[in-house]
Amino acid sequence: MNLKNKNWKTTLAGLGAILISVGVAMQAHFDGNPETVVNWEVVLASLVAGVGLLYARDGDKSSAQLAEK
Repeated sequence: MNLKNKNWKTTLAGLGAILISVGVAMQAHFDGNPETVVNWEVVLASLVAGVGLLYARDGDKSSAQLAEK
């Protein structure tokens, strides 16, 4: 991942999505209440979204502009 071509906002949003989804899953799993279950579909969806945001490029740059660098 080349951070020179990255937008810090999308990178931060991706990291936030990943950290929050892992944190919520851990909280539900380790809260001591056996009736609390982790919704793995939501955790997986937010992890995929977070990874997608990590690899997203700026909307104002084309692929040709990024290839020139």
